[in-house]
Amino acid sequence: MTSYLLRGVSLLGATPRDLVIADGRISDKPDAEEIIDADGLVALPGLVDLHTHLREPGREDAETVETGSRSAALGGYTAVFAMANTSPVADTAGVVEQVWRLGREAGLVDVQPIGAVTVGLAGKQLAELGAMATSAANVRIFSDDGHCVADPRLMRRALEYVKAFDGIIAQHAEEPRLTEGAQMHEGEVSTRLGLTGWPAVAEEAIIARDVLLAEHVGSRLHVCHVSTAGSVEVLRQAKARGVRVTAEVTPHHLLLTDELAASYDPVYKVNPPLRTASDVEALRAALVEGVIDIVATDHAPHAVEDKECEWAYARPGMVGLETALPVVLSVLGEQWDLIAERMSRTPARIAGLTGHGTGLAVGDPANLTLVDPSARRVVDPAELASRSRNTPYAGTTLPGRIVATFLRGEPTVLDGKAVK
Repeated sequence: MTSYLLRGVSLLGATPRDLVIADGRISDKPDAEEIIDADGLVALPGLVDLHTHLREPGREDAETVETGSRSAALGGYTAVFAMANTSPVADTAGVVEQVWRLGREAGLVDVQPIGAVTVGLAGKQLAELGAMATSAANVRIFSDDGHCVADPRLMRRALEYVKAFDGIIAQHAEEPRLTEGAQMHEGEVSTRLGLTGWPAVAEEAIIARDVLLAEHVGSRLHVCHVSTAGSVEVLRQAKARGVRVTAEVTPHHLLLTDELAASYDPVYKVNPPLRTASDVEALRAALVEGVIDIVATDHAPHAVEDKECEWAYARPGMVGLETALPVVLSVLGEQWDLIAERMSRTPARIAGLTGHGTGLAVGDPANLTLVDPSARRVVDPAELASRSRNTPYAGTTLPGRIVATFLRGEPTVLDGKAVK
């Protein structure tokens, strides 16, 4: 294994120093075989995404584990958690092990499958939670993302079941009876455009219900893609009571608003929908405060025919792995320790993922990314490593450039390009 000297790198924005990577770890060796000029670069612990859609098996036309892994590495990630809404659904030990093995074969990031809560994501019967937890994939997070576990009795049973092995239910908070036919956020813009609205209360009502269930059971709940100011207040109150709840926000909900729907460009169609400027402000404040624990991409690649069509028929979702850190940089500025906490340490801690989200001290696994904060990048969809091109940032100039990513001491990205 090649050793590397990162000359003049800044750890989390601190005073520049030399950093050596040897034998897969941060080392105190005085020299190395390869030297990387890291002057002006910032080292962060490798990013960890708790919410990625890799589409394989079943929709390899939109993404594969390999292409999604490459996209993640180029975005500075060393670990991603793959959602269960594949075809077949990841609701058995066999499917989650398939995804896990595909990730290992790609070798670009650690791919950890998320298992479905219910069979076929149908919300009727619990999936094989125990079998997935004891499989080679060692699943600890379960989600029907894309669908809400709307039945309160079933949600309670799921929370009770995973408590036995300290697992987590990650909820897509959407009361389906309040969002039938919804096309965008319900508000002034939807009224003006004549599009059926997705009310904020549809998210907030499920979060309120589920924190009460988690509190009653004493189990762990994670709330996916929080998008409203009201949800933030529900979470704040639950955390004050000691409920075991964590929450995520996506980069696009930190930056974009429902006004973009006026273009009728389906690239801006997402679930939950883009909300108002006041919601965006509340989400940013909650992220800094820690009421929202992490940033998760909800990277949702779609084939061309699923996006380049009429708004009503377009599938919701945006790609986001390669632009997540630049978007967060544009929102938070160079608060490197906070960024590391929200995009690496805390997601690794929530998931119980060892070897990631470390402090980059001597002896720690060398899972890290190097960022050039002075660089500016105009997003070109054609340059993305993902198989899909549905980015909402096409033509947008974003700060920061991922220069290198290391997974257990092996480079997956060097000079901004994927190594393999």
